[in-house]
Amino acid sequence: MDYSTLSILLLVGTGFLAGIINTLAGGGSNLTLPALMVMGLPADVANATNRVGVLLQGLVGVRGFHKAGRVDTSDFIPVMIPTVTGGIIGGALASYAPEYILKPLLLTAMLSMTLLMLIKPSVISPPPGTVPYKVKERPRAWIALFIAGIYGGFVQAGVGFLLIAALAGTLRYDLVRTNALKMVCAVGFTSIALIVFIWNGQVLWIPGLILACGTMAGSMVAVRFAINANPKHLKWFLFVMTLCGCIAALISD
Repeated sequence: MDYSTLSILLLVGTGFLAGIINTLAGGGSNLTLPALMVMGLPADVANATNRVGVLLQGLVGVRGFHKAGRVDTSDFIPVMIPTVTGGIIGGALASYAPEYILKPLLLTAMLSMTLLMLIKPSVISPPPGTVPYKVKERPRAWIALFIAGIYGGFVQAGVGFLLIAALAGTLRYDLVRTNALKMVCAVGFTSIALIVFIWNGQVLWIPGLILACGTMAGSMVAVRFAINANPKHLKWFLFVMTLCGCIAALISD
């Protein structure tokens, strides 16, 4: 991999944008995965290396939300169990999937999630004052979180939207607390997936940590705006950037 000044700036800049997008809604890996692949990383290594930035950005975001009193811990363990369990399965699937299968799946998943956001932009936001349900009161929430965990462990890109659908759509958390709890879940299954990837020697630490510098900075900035942020404004930008990144990754072979 080329560690020129331009390459480092590309990773940091892309990571910064991804950190903002992930904190406000989700889908930042739609930018970072193609960037890593364009710079020469195989799809499986890019998928694994990307988790370093995702994990550190998530820790920064959770800390910021927690300091603002926005992390709801009342249903913490029941929410984490299905997402982390799914993350173990997804991480194992991604780690052992052949590269010639993984790359098309990664690119297809990234574009599909972004198109879904544009075609059906139903990011659910319950009315103010709505009391959230507990996971035990909504069995379908457990299933939704489990599926989100599998997807997040496997590919990461766009998992934030699945978590928002599960947390806001089925459990009826308001969007701010949904984003905060979403990041807690992401830290959980990303940690498990990263352990699997490290065990299999698929993580390149230098590009991963360079990327993490950008994602952490982006998350710090985004937390300050999270309460009033409207993720709808990011959708067209995200789609165009994802399309360009995927095309560049495809022609880089």
